[in-house]
Amino acid sequence: MSSTTRLLAVAAVLWGAQSCWAQANALQVRSWAAGCANCHGTLGVAVGSSASLAGAPKEDMAKKLLDYKAGTRPATVMHQIAKGYSDEQLQQLADYFSALKK
Repeated sequence: MSSTTRLLAVAAVLWGAQSCWAQANALQVRSWAAGCANCHGTLGVAVGSSASLAGAPKEDMAKKLLDYKAGTRPATVMHQIAKGYSDEQLQQLADYFSALKK
């Protein structure tokens, strides 16, 4: 096997591994988001007095989540929930919900 062929084979394996990780990561984020459905509705569309998350601007949502986590935004339970996630996970949740249709 030539060095070029070996290099292409390694690149293909790494590309496949990255694709699997991205898919698993997307499934993990969706799993985290399912926990939000109790208050914010299925797929982020709330029924009742809770805020809908679907289609909200991701920058605004990420800032709110980080503020809840820091305790600088008033909340009843969100400050406790947000503390259970890393900053990166909160950003991923904001990305997920902002991509959903209202």
